[in-house]
Amino acid sequence: MEIANHIHLLEETKGSYVYVILGEEPVLVDTFFPGRSDKVIEGLRKIGLEPTDIAHIVLTHHDVDHVGNARALRDLSGATLWAPKEDLPLLRREQADKGFRRVIKAMMKVEVPEVDRVYEPGMRIGNVEIIPSPGHTPGHVCAHVDDVLIAGDLVTTRNGKLKPSPGFLTYDKAALKRSLREVGSLRFDWICPAHGEPVQRGNLWDALIRP
Repeated sequence: MEIANHIHLLEETKGSYVYVILGEEPVLVDTFFPGRSDKVIEGLRKIGLEPTDIAHIVLTHHDVDHVGNARALRDLSGATLWAPKEDLPLLRREQADKGFRRVIKAMMKVEVPEVDRVYEPGMRIGNVEIIPSPGHTPGHVCAHVDDVLIAGDLVTTRNGKLKPSPGFLTYDKAALKRSLREVGSLRFDWICPAHGEPVQRGNLWDALIRP
């Protein structure tokens, strides 16, 4: 599904959507559930790409449905793998996760990838602006391209409505609220979450952060 010019949602990854941003350095945002790299590759081929065409793999955070195929896709593509510095101890399992995430990680085994680079403030990767948005995890980021926000798990959508990351999966609720306000100050027309369908912004974000 083409969201905007050069920005695609891979429909084969429904449940934890992966996005592709085309350009001189094509960017893959997140990598779907573990053991399902075939679905990501199928989606890439539908838009005329092979894994080797991907220059960068951008992880929004360390949850298993986002990093599940990072190692396999990095190895296949030769792409540079990026991740938030604050999430690295959790991604590498040097630090134990907490709450329900610990159960999920026990159930869904992930091959720990080798991260090539971490994000720096104000940086761009290809034509993608990386926006820090902690709260859901310590280092969660969004990807901002033109009038599109690829939101990771900062927000979800359902039946055309916008909701914040659920509380039981939020590391820091105060940080999440700050992130919602800060990201909301950016200009974008489309909101593209990992969970739920893309929606046009309209007044949805204002309603989300309204006291």
